[in-house]
Amino acid sequence: MAKRPEPGVTKQRLVPRLSPDEAARLYECFLLDTLDLARSLSDVKSFVAVLPVQADAYFRRVAPDISHVTQVGETLGERLDHVLTHCLTAGFDHVAAIGSDVPTLPAWHVTKAFDLLADEAVDMVLGPSEDGGYHLIAWKRPYPRLVRPVQMSTSRVLADTLDLAKSDGVRVALLPRWYDVDEPEDLERLEAEIRSGSPLASHTSRFFERGDRSD
Repeated sequence: MAKRPEPGVTKQRLVPRLSPDEAARLYECFLLDTLDLARSLSDVKSFVAVLPVQADAYFRRVAPDISHVTQVGETLGERLDHVLTHCLTAGFDHVAAIGSDVPTLPAWHVTKAFDLLADEAVDMVLGPSEDGGYHLIAWKRPYPRLVRPVQMSTSRVLADTLDLAKSDGVRVALLPRWYDVDEPEDLERLEAEIRSGSPLASHTSRFFERGDRSD
């Protein structure tokens, strides 16, 4: 799930810790690292899901080797449902969606999600985020009621989704928690992880190495 980086629009919760231009450049690094994660997955067909107004030359330039699918819907829940269901109707047995603001997410989180879906006792997989949401959602049949009515970008996204799953008898497996980068404190954590020698997120690492971050 991706957006085209735009100063003054992208990652605005990191402003004024970063300037609008810096926030957009940092998000582009997140996006490029997520695309690299997708490329590293074996036996997986990857798509970059973009908004209709952003399905332009930018994504053809940064991801010429990855197919595109359009996000359709007014809310994030509607768009998630459309993207996942579209892939199922295209003939895939198991589908997963990840965000583009978890640049240090290990690839094994995605492969583990598919391994879990292979279990007949698992209907859906969620990767919890530390802010109360989730960084990954995977299923093998559509569950629109578990995403469309959920108010996204709140601290109750995961809890509300699990409540709906329980009421509908949907069996959910959870991955280990991870963190996405939305707030200034997330930025500090990300920089500390990268400076500790994390082998992941090469594009994001170069952002900090170049000194692009504001003081």
